[in-house]
Amino acid sequence: MSTGHPVLTGGHVRLEPLERRHIPALVAAAGQELALYQWSAVPQGLAAMTQYVDTALTWREAGTALAFATVRAADGVVIGSSRFFDIERWPWPAGHPGVKRGGPDGCEIGYTWLSARAIRTAANTEAKLLMLSHAFEVWGVHRVCFHTDARNERSRAALARIGASFEGILRAHRLAADLIPRDSARFSIVAAEWPGARARLQERLAARAS
Repeated sequence: MSTGHPVLTGGHVRLEPLERRHIPALVAAAGQELALYQWSAVPQGLAAMTQYVDTALTWREAGTALAFATVRAADGVVIGSSRFFDIERWPWPAGHPGVKRGGPDGCEIGYTWLSARAIRTAANTEAKLLMLSHAFEVWGVHRVCFHTDARNERSRAALARIGASFEGILRAHRLAADLIPRDSARFSIVAAEWPGARARLQERLAARAS
C-alpha cells in the first residue's frame, strides 16, 4: 500500500491510494453491464485500464491529483475508483495566513465509477462522504467542485441532493463518453456549506444502510 498517501476507511468501503497492483481487479469491476456507463468514460480491458492508472500516478507525482481504488470493506473486493484532481494551491503572498495552511485550497472530485453490483448501494454515498471529509477537514480546502455531463440528469440530481450548488453549464468543456464535445454541468460545495452537506450525506448513508 502506498506510503505518504491516505487510506480513507468507512464501514462499507475503503479508499486505497490507486496503484498498478489494482489494475486486474479494476478491469474485472469495469467489465460488467457496460450500458450503465453511458455518461462515464470507464476504461475497458487491460491496456486501457493500465493507461488510466498510469495517468493517475503521473498526476499524483505532479501533485495535481490523488486517485483511489474503491474497495468493499466486507470482502476486500475492488468495486471502482474515484479521485481528487485539479488540486489547487493558490499563490498566497508571503506572510499571509493562507501560506501556513499547508493543504490545497481547492480541488475537484471526479473520475468516479462503480461496478454494476455496487451501483445503488451505500458505496458511492460513503465514498463521497470520506473524500469530502478529507478535503474539508484534513486539507482545509475552500471549495470542492464537480462536473458532470449536462445530459446526465441522474448525476445532476444526486449532486443537488447532497447540497452541491449548481453554478452553470460549461459549453464544449470536455470529451464526452460518446466522443463528442461535452457540455458540463458544474456544481460546487464551499467550506461554509460543508456542515450541511455532511449532514445530508450522513442521512443518505444511514438510509442506504438500513
